[in-house]
Amino acid sequence: MTEGADFADLRRRMEGAISAFKTDIAALRTGRASANVLDPVSVDAYGSKMPLNQVANISVPEPRMILVSVWDKSMVGSVEKAIRESNLGLNPVTDGATLRIPLPELNEERRKELVKVAHNYAENGRVAIRHVRRDGMDALKKAEKDSDISKDESHDQAEDVQKLTDEMIAEVDRLLSDKEAEIMQV
Repeated sequence: MTEGADFADLRRRMEGAISAFKTDIAALRTGRASANVLDPVSVDAYGSKMPLNQVANISVPEPRMILVSVWDKSMVGSVEKAIRESNLGLNPVTDGATLRIPLPELNEERRKELVKVAHNYAENGRVAIRHVRRDGMDALKKAEKDSDISKDESHDQAEDVQKLTDEMIAEVDRLLSDKEAEIMQV
């Protein structure tokens, strides 16, 4: 193959979309405590938004409890507010510079909400992958128009781009299915 689509770059960008999706669904809690649950939380600290893990230490001392030890005592209120407003359904209990966050049992309704959130994350991942595919197809059309590649080569490479896209979307669907089963498990 001559010019056309840069498959290594397309694959890298699609895998980046899958990686972002994995990060998103890792934050969805399934009833067990995990420090990843607090990854999406940003705190107003020192005049800017900062990830929670940059202002506090996060640990999991027991299966249904997350412990957040804030480094700067003056930040405890901001951290507590950020956790409450994060739409994770968590209510921290302040104990000095430490926040204890008990994880409530997931009821059927909350599990279904989490599955919907997971589906939204999956759709965002699929859209990102399709955007990469579109960029690849545009590069092929441009290369064909500029006579860098023949019409046949363009067609063959377009099929390869589509196969790669289908493979990546199937991976997103598999990850979603696994996460959905994990969330719905009682």
